[in-house]
Order: sequence, then structure tokens, then C-alpha cells
Amino acid sequence: MSATSNRTFLFTSESVSMGHPDKVSDQVSDAILDAILSEEIALGAKGNVKGARVACETLCTTGQVVVAGEVRTNAHIDVQDVVRNAIKEIGYVHHDIGFAYDSCGVLNAIHAQSADIARGVDNARDDGAQQQRQEEGAGDQGMMFGFACNETEDLMPLPIWLAHRIVERHAELRANGTIPWIRPDAKSQVTVEYAGNKPVRVQTIVLSTQHHPSVLTSLDETGVLSDQAKQELIEKVIKPCIPAEYVKGEITYHINPTGRFVIGGPHGDTGLTGRKIIVDTYGGRGRHGGGAFSGKDPSKVDRSAAYMARHVAKNIVAAGLADECEVQLAYAIGIAKPVSVNIDCFGTNKIDEKTISKLVQETFPLTPRGIINYLQLLNPIFHPTARNGHFGRKPGKVDVKLSTGEVRAFDTFTWEKTDKAGSLRSAAGLK
Repeated sequence: MSATSNRTFLFTSESVSMGHPDKVSDQVSDAILDAILSEEIALGAKGNVKGARVACETLCTTGQVVVAGEVRTNAHIDVQDVVRNAIKEIGYVHHDIGFAYDSCGVLNAIHAQSADIARGVDNARDDGAQQQRQEEGAGDQGMMFGFACNETEDLMPLPIWLAHRIVERHAELRANGTIPWIRPDAKSQVTVEYAGNKPVRVQTIVLSTQHHPSVLTSLDETGVLSDQAKQELIEKVIKPCIPAEYVKGEITYHINPTGRFVIGGPHGDTGLTGRKIIVDTYGGRGRHGGGAFSGKDPSKVDRSAAYMARHVAKNIVAAGLADECEVQLAYAIGIAKPVSVNIDCFGTNKIDEKTISKLVQETFPLTPRGIINYLQLLNPIFHPTARNGHFGRKPGKVDVKLSTGEVRAFDTFTWEKTDKAGSLRSAAGLK
């Protein structure tokens, strides 16, 4: 958005719950990736590590899960067990909703990675130089974007941030039994009114949730979700997520607008990995390179460079160099350094964008190997990213039990840290 814009407008973003069929697929793909990375760490302790290459795609539908893709690893994992545990964790545990972890079929169609791709990744050229050197190259060509703005404490656009918090709370209240009649599949949508480039109020909220038939007004095909059930969702799920400063006047609520949502999840709709890339990122704010994240190991710059671009943009905003920032990184397959780095602050920058770009390239490692090491992306930390967005999350730790029996703690959401903000600000000469 332009810093000088005075127009008033509405902007809308959506999120989907962990039980949405596309998100089921994302979580299964990332659970497989994490299982391989965990075993690679265990093998590394024995000196038998090869370096995992994973591109796992998942399809889920009524009573069936298909996993496919290309993998290179010395690790051996029980794909059936990993898939079923991921589905169980989501909450598909009851047969009466048409999809359950212990009764669905699981078809494993994973095969070996192409040697031609591995050749370009394992031995990269540096800026097109003729000789090969031992630096990991990009796993594919492409451009990746990162974005940050100062609309929320997590430096995310307000509409997508609120949409994520609503489905996050939906899952929490379902899991702890506060609202026992809601089921895993749900979608949220938040419309925010802006004045200039600042959010001023929440205008409209949509929440559609799969539910038990008991909350219908009647048990035949004419039944719709009761007003009492709708009000319970508004009061317990939605309202606690909306900061008071954005409640100005009446908010319009649309709760299960079709009236009923009994059939859902993979039983109601087929899910595919990578089909919710806007939900995964910034809800339509900024640009998107087009590449999905889930199921891909960090040699795929679709994932690792998008994480780094977010990290860079977030640190620029946290440093006060701009109120809003978009970072583009572009790569060529087999080449280590990015072919371009572009910074766009939409007129909100406090110093020249060329200077910011120079500071970025001096401060952050931007080769695939540099990104992987800096953000610690060879650790099994990806399963939690496949729900409630990859960005705007709190950095933390996760305990993982390895096949050796050892339990290790790994840093999560490392790309959300703002640990370089101070050095960027100092280097820019700002107090």
C-alpha cells in the first residue's frame, strides 16, 4: 500500500482449519518430511547420513490417502504409521464423519529423486562460474516473496492474522471439549476497513464449521444450524480473537451461511498438498511467487527462500527502516547465489531502498546452504507450520523423540525472529 494513500477501502483474507482437506494433505506431507529429517539426524550420529531430499505430495479423499513424490534418503520410515498419526492428531478419529485415521486406506507411491536434480543441488555454480564448487545450489528456479508490516505485534497484515487466530481458537475449543459439537473442518474470513494504509475496524467475519447433526433445527434435510449454536460460535470462538480497538460499531457475522455443514473434511471434498498458498502466507497482501511449502525439504528454495524473505522483511520493519516491506529473492536451479534481490517498502521507508538492499545482502546469508544453516532448517520442525499459517507465529521449541530413543529440543519458526533488527538499525544510522 502507498504511504500517501488517503482512500478508505476494505480488504479481506481467509484461513482454513487444520481439518480442511487441503490442510490435512499439507500436514501429512510435512509429517513425512519431519519423520525423514528425524531419522536423518539419528543416522548422522552413526555417520550414515546422506542428506535428505524430499518432495512429498498428498491427496486425501473419502476413505483414502495417497502419498507420492520424490525422495532421496538413507532413512527408513513407516509411512503408514506417520500418515495415520498425523490424521489422528488433526482429530479425524470417529468413523461416523466419513474419514478416520484407523480405517482410511494409505497408498504409498513415493519414489527416488531424479539424479539430474540432485546433481544441480549438490554441486552448485557460483554466479555462473565455470568450475563446480561444493556449495548447495537452488533446487529449482523461481522467485520468492516475503512480507511484513506493522499492523500487528507479529508484523503481519491484520486480516490474515485475525483469520488464523479464529481457526486456531476453533481447534482449541474443539480439542478441549468446550464446544463438543464442532468437527475438524472449518474456514474463517475477515474483512477489515482501512483508512489510508492503517486498519481502523473489523467490518465482516465469516465462519463456517463442520458440526454434529445434533445442533440442527431439525434432523431431516430441512434442518439448519440453530441460532443458539451460531451465537455460541460468535461468543466463544470469534469475539475473544478480535482486539477491542478494531471493534467500532456493529460487526457483520456470517456463521455457516449455507445453513448446514455436516459432511466435511476429506469425506466432503478432496484435499491436495499446496493448494492453500495464500492462506499459508499473507492472505493476499503483497505478491506470491507461486511455489507451495509443505512436503519440501529446505533445498527447495520455494520454501527456504520464502522463509528467509519473510525473516528479512520482518527485521526491516522491526528495525524501523520501513512500516511495510516486501522482499523478493530469485534463483536459478543449481546456482547458489540469488540472481536478484529486490526491496519494496511502498513509500514507507525511512532510508533509500537501495541502501536497505545493500544492508540486507551484507547482513543475511542468501544462498540455499547459508539459509538452511542460519535458520536451522534441517531439523524436524515443519509439521506445525502446515496449519494456522507459516508466518506470524511465535518462535519456540519442540521436543522430538528420535529413533535412537533420545529426545531433542529444536527451535521452531526461526524465520520469525527479529534478532537482526538492532544491527540493521545501527548500520542504517538510525537511533
